[in-house]
Amino acid sequence: MTINRAAIILRYKQKAVEWINEADPSAEGQGVTVENVHNDGIVYLVSDEDAEDTTDVERWIKRNYETLFEAELTSWYADRKLWPEKRTLNLFNEWFVVECHTVVEDTVGTPIVIDDEG
Repeated sequence: MTINRAAIILRYKQKAVEWINEADPSAEGQGVTVENVHNDGIVYLVSDEDAEDTTDVERWIKRNYETLFEAELTSWYADRKLWPEKRTLNLFNEWFVVECHTVVEDTVGTPIVIDDEG
């Protein structure tokens, strides 16, 4: 069953990987590379109307990049002191490639359960 959502995935560029490895040398980021950074990550579901074409996706990213940026940073380091102070759209674009998939297929067939805690 196809659902009325599109999937946004952020692919890390070298600058983001450098931040992961340099932000906290004693933490888990050591040894992260562009090749292995995507072993597990966040998939963002968006309205299929926000992903009808490249312009729609770019507009959605422009409105939501701060939330995405913070979610990605939190997934590495919850300590905000380690984050870049100025998280601009330009920095976001230097760190990530936005990948959009407009067809999301639910292969499970059971109800989707919303977890408000996550």
